[in-house]
Amino acid sequence: MRNALKFTSVLATAGIALSLAACGSNGDSSSSDANAPLTVVASPTPHGQILKYVKDNLADKAGLKLNVKEVTDYVTPNTAVQDGSADANYFQHVPYLEDFNKKRGTDIVSVEAVHLEPLGVYSKKVKAIADLPDGATIGLPNDATNEGRALKLLADNKLITLKDGAGTAATPADVTGNPKNFKWKELEAAQLPRSIADVDAAVINGNYALDSGLKPATDAIVLEKAEGNPYANILAVKKGKENDPRVKKLAELLHSAEVKKFIDDTFQGSVIPAF
Repeated sequence: MRNALKFTSVLATAGIALSLAACGSNGDSSSSDANAPLTVVASPTPHGQILKYVKDNLADKAGLKLNVKEVTDYVTPNTAVQDGSADANYFQHVPYLEDFNKKRGTDIVSVEAVHLEPLGVYSKKVKAIADLPDGATIGLPNDATNEGRALKLLADNKLITLKDGAGTAATPADVTGNPKNFKWKELEAAQLPRSIADVDAAVINGNYALDSGLKPATDAIVLEKAEGNPYANILAVKKGKENDPRVKKLAELLHSAEVKKFIDDTFQGSVIPAF
């Protein structure tokens, strides 16, 4: 499954590079020319929606040419920024970025936190987290930081206990207390919404829940709390691009009162501004 994801991300990155090459004679999206288009790779929901709002309503007035490329995996946005086929990305939180940099040898940095997508537990079989039966199978995202985040959500709701110090890198091997004998089904995050019928419950990232028609604020049987949450999604660039005037301009727009209102009105608590 991980090899298939890697192959998909390679194809997607190649597609981004080809489309950029078709947009200009030099095919270089990493120009620091303040008048050049800024290419941002993003997950479709809610990141792409937020960027589309900025592009359609705020960018022209601010003198920013914005080019948005949407992908559905969690690898392509970083590889595209690292190899220069995109200027920035908007899809991840800092713990995921730090893990990605460590494992892949990339040097991508956060510019600004923009929003939080609360992680939630969803089920078609029970209406309350306490009703999960003994031996229930729970779907988890299989990428390092989101799996640890999912297990922490379960631990915070006293369903399991985790080894001291397990942190964001926790895996099922770090579960030290499991009174209901839960079983784990580790899947690529984008597949979890489709797995709900096959498991007793699934812990799903907010963007994938929204993409599949779920409403985290009302459909989750347990939802992550926003207060003190380290998992806000960020605008990110390759190290050294933080002061690109186009990047700074986009960061300002993403922190505007107009964007905050758009997030609040559109997602009604399922996506929360982090500024």
